[in-house]
Amino acid sequence: MADTSVRIDGNTLHLPGGALVRFIRTLRLPETGTHPLPPGLGEFPVRRVADYGDRVPETMRARGGVMLPVYLREAMWLSFAGTPEPAALQVGVGKVCAVSGRPWSDELARDPQNYVVLPRQPWLDGINSGTGTVRQFVAVPLGLGATVEGQVTGEEVWGGVQLQSFPLNDAQLARWRADERRRREQLPPPPPLPYGAPMPAAPPPGGGFGAAMPVSAPPAAGGFAPPMPMAAPPAPGAARAAGAPAAPPRGAAMGLGVGGSMRQEVYRDERPLSDWAERPAGRVFVHLVTPPEWRRITGEAAPPSPVDRAAYTRAGLPWFDHYDEDAQDLAPSDKLQAVKPVGDWLGDDHEPWQQPAPGQTRPLKDAPGKPVSDGDW
Repeated sequence: MADTSVRIDGNTLHLPGGALVRFIRTLRLPETGTHPLPPGLGEFPVRRVADYGDRVPETMRARGGVMLPVYLREAMWLSFAGTPEPAALQVGVGKVCAVSGRPWSDELARDPQNYVVLPRQPWLDGINSGTGTVRQFVAVPLGLGATVEGQVTGEEVWGGVQLQSFPLNDAQLARWRADERRRREQLPPPPPLPYGAPMPAAPPPGGGFGAAMPVSAPPAAGGFAPPMPMAAPPAPGAARAAGAPAAPPRGAAMGLGVGGSMRQEVYRDERPLSDWAERPAGRVFVHLVTPPEWRRITGEAAPPSPVDRAAYTRAGLPWFDHYDEDAQDLAPSDKLQAVKPVGDWLGDDHEPWQQPAPGQTRPLKDAPGKPVSDGDW
């Protein structure tokens, strides 16, 4: 019988059928204009809901899954690096499909397509709301109407992120594996190492086709650039800047709204829909919680809020551009095109924008754990 359990290894979710998903912290883009892909600034910590018993709200226990901490207006992207075999992955934001804008479904659909194809799709930074572009995932509390869920459905019930994976059906998976074996057998052997040469380092987890964008850490002192200042969260009781939104209330559930637009394609599936399994192999609910709630539940401090984008750009660190000339971009979703950015709900973005210098945007080429309990959602 096929294993239908989702597992967590470190901060990586392993969905049945081989799909690997990590949640990456990043710089929030301005809400006007279209921009290059922002960098990775490290992984969000991910923990199993089941490990914290009565310390999590009843709604979280009922839905099961995992949780991670996000700051108000913090941006993220999803990395699918290291997915070894073809998989169709549905991504929901408040149970609204981030690709089609349609309600969450337990079936794959093609018109419009309601999934991304792994490992062809190396990452997803936002909702499919433009031609060759997406609008960035940005965290906001439920109850304001600013989430994708609130704007598309008119209510905010679920929040969080939902993932569901479909493998190829048995016949197609056997054919794909046979083709891969033949392809590997036809590859020329690697050249021998010179005598005394060091052995090559093992590739990092999740490398290969569909690898994540390089994670850019603040450079060490004395390196090629000065360290980037990390913005610390405000002290308890500190006065907020004029026009800044209030922090979400203690225990407030978080969802995803949208921020700025970036150049990124959501690729059309080139396989017939009949190549995929009819039923999902596994699914997981990813809860987004505020840093104070994260500390209360887990006893851990959330990571500090990310570096501001102007400091990042001034340091000469890279932005990215990715284009796959062999893939076809999906048409944008009408429902998702109408979603307004979080600034329309929370007020102006006061973080300064500094345009990357010529040559600072780099082109990118294609490139066991504990089980996670599912729940009622």
